[in-house]
Amino acid sequence: MSVVGFDFGNESCVVAVARQRGIDVVLNDESKRETPAIVCFGEKQRFIGTAGAACSLMNPKNSISEFKRLIGRKFSDPELQRDLKSLPFLVTEGIDGYPLIHVQYLGEAKKFTPTQVFGMMLSNLKGIAENNLTTAVVDCCIGIPVYFTDLQRRAVLDAATIVGLHPLQLIHEMTATALAYGIYKTDLPENDQLNVAFVDVGHASMQVCIAGFKKGQLKVLAHSYDRSLGGKDFDEVLFHHFATKFKEEYKIDVFQNARACLRLRAACEKMKKMLSANSEAPLNIECLMDEKDVRGFMKRDDFEQLSLPILERVRGPLDKALAEANLTIENVHMVEVVGSGSRVPAITRILTEFFKKEPRRTMNASECVAKGCALKCAILSPTFKVREFQVNESLPFSISLAWKGTGPDAQENAPQNQQSSLVFPKGNPIPSIKALTFYRSGTFSIDVHYGDVSELQTPTKISTYTIGPFQTANSERTKVKVKVRLNIHGIVSLESAMLLEENEVEVPITKESAGENTKPNINEAPIEAATPPASNDTSANVQDAKVSTDASEGENGVPQNEDKPLQTNIDTKASNAPKKKVKKTSIAVSELVYGAMASLDVQKAIEKEFEMALQDRVMEETKDKKNAVEAYVYDMRNKLNDKYQEFVIASEREDFTAKLQEVEDWLYDEGEDETKGVYIAKLEALKKQGDPIEGRYKEYMERGNIIEQFMYCINSYREAAKSKDPKFDHIDINEKQKVINECVEAEKWFMEKQQLQSSLPKYINPVLLSAEIRKKAEIVDRFCKPIMTKPRPTKPTTSTGSGAPYPQGDEKQHPRGNANASSNENTGDRSSQAASASPEPMETDDSENAGSA
Repeated sequence: MSVVGFDFGNESCVVAVARQRGIDVVLNDESKRETPAIVCFGEKQRFIGTAGAACSLMNPKNSISEFKRLIGRKFSDPELQRDLKSLPFLVTEGIDGYPLIHVQYLGEAKKFTPTQVFGMMLSNLKGIAENNLTTAVVDCCIGIPVYFTDLQRRAVLDAATIVGLHPLQLIHEMTATALAYGIYKTDLPENDQLNVAFVDVGHASMQVCIAGFKKGQLKVLAHSYDRSLGGKDFDEVLFHHFATKFKEEYKIDVFQNARACLRLRAACEKMKKMLSANSEAPLNIECLMDEKDVRGFMKRDDFEQLSLPILERVRGPLDKALAEANLTIENVHMVEVVGSGSRVPAITRILTEFFKKEPRRTMNASECVAKGCALKCAILSPTFKVREFQVNESLPFSISLAWKGTGPDAQENAPQNQQSSLVFPKGNPIPSIKALTFYRSGTFSIDVHYGDVSELQTPTKISTYTIGPFQTANSERTKVKVKVRLNIHGIVSLESAMLLEENEVEVPITKESAGENTKPNINEAPIEAATPPASNDTSANVQDAKVSTDASEGENGVPQNEDKPLQTNIDTKASNAPKKKVKKTSIAVSELVYGAMASLDVQKAIEKEFEMALQDRVMEETKDKKNAVEAYVYDMRNKLNDKYQEFVIASEREDFTAKLQEVEDWLYDEGEDETKGVYIAKLEALKKQGDPIEGRYKEYMERGNIIEQFMYCINSYREAAKSKDPKFDHIDINEKQKVINECVEAEKWFMEKQQLQSSLPKYINPVLLSAEIRKKAEIVDRFCKPIMTKPRPTKPTTSTGSGAPYPQGDEKQHPRGNANASSNENTGDRSSQAASASPEPMETDDSENAGSA
């Protein structure tokens, strides 16, 4: 089972995996820890990640970047429109009002949704993890910004589904950072809470999280953010400054050239990094546009002055986070700064002034989110045992439910008939389940919407759920219990609906049993307020149930009186009393999520991704085969004039060299763009001519070592057979002679072959092959080894009067020692074996008695 964490950034991505020794950030194909978030569409395949970054300058209009900013957002979103101005590729509005990305792919104009492109990048990250783990990756945790809306979270899940990933949790990036910070702390207090402010200034946004730590747990106290305050915005300040300057000084307008824009933005980003460490920095770009070289210069003070409008916005999220956490600056004990944009000195200065303490940088600014995601995945996975650490996450926005009333005077579209209830307030624990009760006689619908969209800048309505159809007895309005879930990803859905029909039955009752029968009825009363087992907040659920009950009473126009019989005095002589039975029936629930991909669209996207991945794989294999042909041509041509020179005649060498030159010319002309099969055929044709030459060279190089081994084998057996060593005395002389004859015969065979081989030049195929010598040595070994390693036969034994056996000689030995000695070849230390045995006491006594006798 895979345990992987993905930090999907706006500019780059990081992959972390859990191993037995801890969390590791894995390297991509270029041995880098960060992978650019770029998907480039070419004429024959896609280039993703590091390959996409390499192609982006040459193919800017088909290189898609910063698509994290596009996913799950309306095309008309003002922030999205502002972002599109700096992107070199074409984005238009789809029929559903969401963006569509236009590219040229496989020679055709194609359109992709941001969710599809997001999935393409995820597939590359998945491949990086699989290459490092050498196993399939399915389960994972993906980091998302805290400001992602319900629709954006669903889009990330859809993207993961398209590429075969199963996220165990979409975890907030700042929560992942806090987890990576706190789980390794061994000095967290048990009672007093340690409050830490985490400030993440990333490439495109700023996020602030205040978390409270105690031993074994963290609790998110507040979240705040600015979606458009990141390192990219500082780059844009420099970009616009120099674009204006170059237009005046060099008479070039970089906005008219997409490639020039990319090069200038890259140079400005480099200058920004230099200004973080130096008081001034130069900018030099050769042939930026119209074959003109440009130069610029910037001081840090001037840069901060240009960036003043951005820097003034840094305090906003800080103030808001403190207010939501109900803390003062003195109650924030530490400040941790992460993110690629946090290295700007002016930001550090602002944080120091605000919190009255120096921000700390104890965490890796670029890798902490990925490590936190991997840790959370390990906690959720049964594969690893992780230190007990509880993460209490909170919802960053509020969710309400709305429905239409059912009063007799209610009109179909009357706005005053619309009723709503706040179900999940901001700061509600994640995950959570709450129940609401309605009184309906037929199908009805519930709308899920945001409580406050002023910060989210997204449509108010999230989804609509239709509950029904269902029928009630006598067409009367009946109790319908609806369960609403806020799942682990922070996504709200209506989980189930249950029809509760109550029927009264006559039950015999006495005075003694009256009190007993009353108790179950009392427990039935809170059916509306029942807390689901998975609830995190009992009081909240009860409160919600009460709110919904009041609303239902208003809709029905009459107070609920189901429980009135419970208050009736029961006569001691009464023979019967009413009792209620509740019949529960599940009701069908249909979901409509506004802006989300339908199941059919997701399936089509899966098939499309499979086709594109197959095309990429075929093209990569074709490139490998082409490279193999090219490498063979260069390698063989060099060896023909060097190592292989003596193993090929001059005419054959010239002919083969000409053939290699012909193939090389073909590779850079007609063979520049061929199929995989053509390259395979070319390589096989060359190897058909080159393999015999290579084979003669290898035979010559290997033969000497093989001959030494062969002669050692023969001489060893022959010397052993002729030896007068006592350890071979038990072997029959005739058997020894057979060994000598076998060795002589093998040596004779070798000498004949060796003499014949010596008379041949090196460019002739050898008659004495290494494989034949090796085989002959095996034959000799199989014949001689059983004879020369034959075990010494066991010497006969005699029995004493007491029945205790002894070997011949002066040494006394136990029977078990004898058995061991007979099975141990070529050993003379029989007494030691007897000593190592574990005889029974009775046997030991017998042996001692026999010795005394």
